[in-house]
Amino acid sequence: MEWVFDGKKYAKSKTDAKLEFRIKKHQSVLLKKLGENNEQLQLNKVTNLKIAAAKINGIIIKPGETFSYCKLVGLPTKKKGYLLGMELSFGEAKAGIGGGICQISNLIHWLVIHSPLTVTERRHHSFDPFPDDGRVLPFGSGATVFYNYIDYQFINNTEHNFQINLWFTDKCLEGELRIDTELDYAYHVIEKEHQFLKINGQFYRKNEIWRDKLLKFEGGKIVATELIMKNFARVTYEPENYEEVDGETNKNLTL
Repeated sequence: MEWVFDGKKYAKSKTDAKLEFRIKKHQSVLLKKLGENNEQLQLNKVTNLKIAAAKINGIIIKPGETFSYCKLVGLPTKKKGYLLGMELSFGEAKAGIGGGICQISNLIHWLVIHSPLTVTERRHHSFDPFPDDGRVLPFGSGATVFYNYIDYQFINNTEHNFQINLWFTDKCLEGELRIDTELDYAYHVIEKEHQFLKINGQFYRKNEIWRDKLLKFEGGKIVATELIMKNFARVTYEPENYEEVDGETNKNLTL
């Protein structure tokens, strides 16, 4: 009902022809070690990713249009070919139909924050259930989705057309964000203030994600810097290095 009456114009046009200029490319490993006894769920996840990626690959986001992950991908069901994959719920990993497709929304969000597109709906997991295993991107820089309660959306408030392309290699999910006109600026995203904390016997993880806007043709001159995300999440494992703080200090950590 919301998609019908919210007044948004949702992106739906797709094409195999790639827009001329690439803004950002990224890849993420398909099979990771996440806990124990989940090898089959990891393999099933690859199947789920390929089904979901086909719904998004080649999508064009025109000026004034909103990209909605849930609207494009839809509800993962057995009938559509989705298998049991790993999904996170309240800090625990469990099997669920279509589990693992957040890997696509995570990748897309990383591409989008390197562009002038405006994120309008985004959430990340409130728990960190697994130690880092070859992490490349900063903690908390992803975007979780759960049809149809939690969506990932961004709007194109520019005069340009954008395009998302997704594909697979033997080991990775790969994606890129393209545009029809080359921009004279780019973005650089970094992590700051990363820390593990122990508060009243429970572990937490916090960090900040910052973004610099650079002029390409002036030696990468920084013209703007902004804080785009602050993360504070419960950790369900014991990190190797952490700082223990008291409950009073905890009051100052609310984000």
